Amino acid sequence: MRRTSTVLAAIAALSLALAPGFADARAGGGGSFGSRGGMTFSAPPATRTAPYSAQPMQRSLTPNNPSPGIAGAPAPYGSGLSRGSGFASGLMGGLIGAGLAGMLLGHGFFGGGMMGFGGFLGFLLQIGLVVFAVSLLVRWFRRRQSPAFAGGPDIFARGGAPQPGPMGGSAGPAGPPPIQITEQDYQVFERLLQNVQAAWSRHDLNALSTMATPEMLSYFSEQLSDQASQGARNEVSDVRLLQGDLAQAWREGNRDYATVAMRFSMIDVTRDTSGRVVDGSLLEHVTATELWTFVRSSGGQWILSAIQQAR
Repeated sequence: MRRTSTVLAAIAALSLALAPGFADARAGGGGSFGSRGGMTFSAPPATRTAPYSAQPMQRSLTPNNPSPGIAGAPAPYGSGLSRGSGFASGLMGGLIGAGLAGMLLGHGFFGGGMMGFGGFLGFLLQIGLVVFAVSLLVRWFRRRQSPAFAGGPDIFARGGAPQPGPMGGSAGPAGPPPIQITEQDYQVFERLLQNVQAAWSRHDLNALSTMATPEMLSYFSEQLSDQASQGARNEVSDVRLLQGDLAQAWREGNRDYATVAMRFSMIDVTRDTSGRVVDGSLLEHVTATELWTFVRSSGGQWILSAIQQAR
């Protein structure tokens, strides 16, 4: 009987160790899901913490039909020059028109001067180079102004030189109005990062319901149920925010949204039903970089509404 129980325990431990998903078993499970209002399917701007922005949403209750009136909302997948966009059609029409005009005036389709196809194309290329150079300068300037946040000089030293004063993200010149994010807001975001992971580790759905939207709570509940069905329990402790900065902050109706990029370390282990660690280490911290979106109603408290993995 002892030998049989030992073999069964070993098989159970091995199956847990080989089970997929335990390497990212923390709250969020290494996935991208939730809602960011009208920006749900629009990639957050890149930051110093997440220089390649975030992975697209894998699950969301928000319909994937972004309003054309919101700046930054992406065009449908596959749209653009390859699909015959308005810009491409206008550009080709202008080039062909210029070439035909050159032929009618005796310069030939590729004739010299501004009336020929070749001359007009060269003129457009020069304009394109100027626009490209200006856009690079604008991006560089905005990235230089992107602030770091979180709790103290040591974090700032690891995350780059801090920028003084609060900073509000921008959703674009024609998009929803940006809002100011204060130092107190950043402190709330850091506490929510730690408290959500703590409640997750306790399987405390009541506590999670006070810190996350009903949509996020449903995803957390599903993930915890999956763990329980596999006889596993994930525990995250000693969460430390290493670096963070603001990607976007905006208002939609009576709701405020803020998306922040956060790089944090933690002790992340998964145990079996007997309490033995089957994944992770109790002595070594692991690091993750994620973009968390928080939402609040007018005069309310910030709660978690989305998690996205950094690319």
